[in-house]
Amino acid sequence: MKLILSILSFTVLSFAFGQGSYQLAVLKYSGGGDYYANPTAVPNLVKFANQQLNANISTEVPYVEVGSPLLFTFPFVHMTGHGNVVFSNAERENLRNYLVGGGFLHIDDNYGMDQYIRPELEKLFPNFDLVELPFNHPLFNQKYKFNGLPKIHEHDGERPQAFGIIIEGRLVLLYTYETDLGDGWEDINVHNNTQENHEKALKMGLNILQFALINGGLE
Repeated sequence: MKLILSILSFTVLSFAFGQGSYQLAVLKYSGGGDYYANPTAVPNLVKFANQQLNANISTEVPYVEVGSPLLFTFPFVHMTGHGNVVFSNAERENLRNYLVGGGFLHIDDNYGMDQYIRPELEKLFPNFDLVELPFNHPLFNQKYKFNGLPKIHEHDGERPQAFGIIIEGRLVLLYTYETDLGDGWEDINVHNNTQENHEKALKMGLNILQFALINGGLE
């Protein structure tokens, strides 16, 4: 396992668009939440990254289970859904090892996940707080400039927020809340998004990929 972690850490931190081929994945979890929501989201983000930055990311985006050793083969994993999330102890340990070893997890609340994911994150990293990222965080200043997260869908009138878990100066987990980036990445007719919001969501998503994969999540 230590060898796998070392390889993963090297792969993630040395990632460069246009060099080699990489594959992203969507996290499959238990508890009843619809981990399979927004099936066109990440594939569309990958296509956008390949077009905008001459990236060489595979357009096939598989599901990977939280407790699977295959998790360690993906430098970037996306998680979404509307409902309950439950990690077993073994899954929690596997995910923790993945993140500490160099992996990156982006969680996008698809409206309804918040009350379930926060307790799981506290169990995942009991010694690290989920902190809000300020508007001047490097995440918002990659290829595209943003003043915080864009608001793609309106639900409860709350402002969009980006939260993260930072370990030894590296953002290992990003949790985006009240923004619905994943909905914005989907085919534009799925949620009747405007072209403007679709593009804003993709551009913010590209920033996340850049920060996680090129910068290695380093602050």
